Amino acid sequence: MLPVTRSNEHLYAVPKFDLGKGDVKDFMNELKGFHEQFADCFHRSESREHFFNYMAGQFSELERKSIEPIALAIKDGNVRAMQRFVSTAQWDDDNIIAKYRNCVNDDLGSPDGALIFDESGFLKKGQDSIGVGRQYCGTAGKVDNCQVGVFAAYVSDSGYALVDKRLFIPEQWFTDEYRTRREKCNLPEDTVFRTKPQLAAEMLQTIHEEKTLPFKYVLGDSIYGISPEFIETVDSLPGITYLVSVPKSTLCWLKRPMTITKKYRWGGKSRTKTVLADTDSKPMAVINLARNINDYFWYRRQVSEGTKGPIVYEFTRRQVILSASGLPEKTVWLLIRRTLRDDCQYSFFISNAPCSTRLKTLVWLSGLRWAIEQCFEETKSELGMDHYEVRKFMGWHHHIQTCMLAHFFLWHLKIRMGKKSTVHYAVAA
Repeated sequence: MLPVTRSNEHLYAVPKFDLGKGDVKDFMNELKGFHEQFADCFHRSESREHFFNYMAGQFSELERKSIEPIALAIKDGNVRAMQRFVSTAQWDDDNIIAKYRNCVNDDLGSPDGALIFDESGFLKKGQDSIGVGRQYCGTAGKVDNCQVGVFAAYVSDSGYALVDKRLFIPEQWFTDEYRTRREKCNLPEDTVFRTKPQLAAEMLQTIHEEKTLPFKYVLGDSIYGISPEFIETVDSLPGITYLVSVPKSTLCWLKRPMTITKKYRWGGKSRTKTVLADTDSKPMAVINLARNINDYFWYRRQVSEGTKGPIVYEFTRRQVILSASGLPEKTVWLLIRRTLRDDCQYSFFISNAPCSTRLKTLVWLSGLRWAIEQCFEETKSELGMDHYEVRKFMGWHHHIQTCMLAHFFLWHLKIRMGKKSTVHYAVAA
């Protein structure tokens, strides 16, 4: 379901990808032109040829777009050679991603662009693939045997694309029990455990320092919203506004409580600690705050057009002071969304947006996460992003990188041809 929004309810509209097979007359020639930009990222002509053929296979009508079917579909194709190319051959990965993000900027770049962070799961059988384990898989909606990638997407009024990725390696993979598996999967020896928010913060910092992609907003779900490290990274970037989901148990105050400094002795030394001046001034959970807000303050907004008619939510906002270890921390906007039914469900977002920010801006931002969901849907359903059978660390990165480039290539064709489309928008779930 692709949603539609009224033009006065957002800063810009995100276009729908609607390029059809009949819209491009000389597709393979266009693809060769795209690949010429990356020729110097490979030392050997065979590698350049494999790179082209592998991506061409992702655009094919093959039912399964993994290495073996792609190689067998090519005239004189060699399965083992392509396997070596994807899993172990040398790619100039830094050069590829730098060139790629320049391409994204050329077609999609905007000073009002947004970076969106989210993870996607890849169901796997067996225990030998890098980073595989029983963990929550969003694709399946449950804990299952899978790999999980953390991704950054870029969205603007021109379109959307994935612009970076990291493979999440579960903590148990760094124990002695997994040493043999790490070696078989060629996990770099200097790799250390990173949480998903830490991986997202690394990508955010890298993209910011490159200064290739302009962006004004950062979006993410609750795993990033509750991460002090991720929020601190965004806050350290001048002029950047974030809007991230938080759980209903998040604690806050509507008015900043008074605190005092108390002296005490511990271990024979004099120490101090900050406490609430009024011990009865306890923070409240955002769910309790939401339930006590009068209907007068809720604004009804149509956010999408479904098969059974318009989908409507109600929104309100409050400036709140977040609680950290029982003490007042920063002041943020709290955006609250609720469904229109007797047993209404609530969703919560926090933002460091300026005090002058209007409600419609926060509502609009809450819907932009739709773009990264579309990236996952389109790369998996059309390009075989979840069809891979590689087990090694670099094999995963090379496959995902190729899928990202292939997805953007289609957007480039749409933009190059000036194809117009209906704009679409949704509020994040």
